[in-house]
Amino acid sequence: MTERLLQFIWQFQYFNRTDLLTADGERVSVFSPGTYNTNQGPDFLNARIRIGRVIWSGSVELHLHTSDWNKHAHENDPHYNNVILHVVWKDDGSVNNLPVLELQHRISNLLLERYDRLLHSGEFIPCGNKITIMEDPAWHGWKDQLVGERLLRKAEMTEGFLQQNNYHWAEAFWWLLARSFGSRLNADFFESLARSIPLSILTRHKNQLQQLEALLLGQAGILNGHWEEDYVILLQREYQFLQKKYGLVQVHGQPLFLRMRPVNFPTVRLAQLAMLIHQTSHLFARVKDATELKDLYQWLDVTANDYWHYHYRPGELSGFKPKKIGSVMIESIIINTIIPVLYTYGHFHKEEPMKEKVLRWLTALPAESNSIIEGYAALGIGAANAFDSQAMLELKNSYCNQLRCLDCAVGNAVLQRE
Repeated sequence: MTERLLQFIWQFQYFNRTDLLTADGERVSVFSPGTYNTNQGPDFLNARIRIGRVIWSGSVELHLHTSDWNKHAHENDPHYNNVILHVVWKDDGSVNNLPVLELQHRISNLLLERYDRLLHSGEFIPCGNKITIMEDPAWHGWKDQLVGERLLRKAEMTEGFLQQNNYHWAEAFWWLLARSFGSRLNADFFESLARSIPLSILTRHKNQLQQLEALLLGQAGILNGHWEEDYVILLQREYQFLQKKYGLVQVHGQPLFLRMRPVNFPTVRLAQLAMLIHQTSHLFARVKDATELKDLYQWLDVTANDYWHYHYRPGELSGFKPKKIGSVMIESIIINTIIPVLYTYGHFHKEEPMKEKVLRWLTALPAESNSIIEGYAALGIGAANAFDSQAMLELKNSYCNQLRCLDCAVGNAVLQRE
């Protein structure tokens, strides 16, 4: 038994409620178990319970043992002054001047066994193929909540960036955009690189593509050393001049190349990022004011300059291949950077139309393709669009992987059905 499981059982009253008695022998009738509280204070608020002949309204606190009340120092905490009933798994005889209700012998062993199987299933998700028992209306509502939680969690990250740069939205967007170009392996490195070059410097040199490439590749440490190709020597000289002019400090560490397809090499992504800066002005303002997804596709549809048609790394010739940002990369940037930033902007400025716009975009974008989405598909749960795939990613990472079945609408449905 865990305290969270006991809270779940109390919340849904999954125990034998016949002839309930407190430890002192007073009859108990539960009219309302209260509202589950995830903030500071008792576990359940606004409960209505008859104890003896008196109907009480107040809070309910749950513990595994009666003595936990004192162990947690609740007797000295004013948040617990309104507790009307102490519900415990086992009453160990501790006295705290509160009515105590023991549930140890009133909970089905079958329920406990099924919950234990969920926690130790070893499958892709704890409930396995039982996930399909959830009714469509409930599933749609749960997806809405999952996407909302995901966007709010990402909003916290964005707001953290804003607090660091005095709420300069365009600068924060630049940091996050750079992270997205770094993808999973180089996200932190690309963010550090973006932070090392103020957006004002990039804007000053946006009309000189070679200078943008020099700044990005130079700050990444990629231009260090001796080179023979004229173009790389040009970039190195430009960088050395700009580095001295602006007092730039190279990013610590190196970008990763291992186990990566050449088209995703950090050198290629930095060259594409330089071209994006070169071809667009006031990108955050454009993105913020955009009404159609096609505009985002158009702005992000860039190809690195001609040098990179024959290179994946500086100084190393390769076969001809234009280094164009593909549709999958564009959609990833929209889903994982643009939409969260604009949702944060709408949330921060209380602009509901902005939040509604990005939610519409999510439903219009194709679903992501990865091992998690494939895992759900194998269980009969498909993703029709990016809204669905984002919900599935949040479900897997924030609930299934953390065994939060009791906080999950699917886990609740499985336990209730059984």
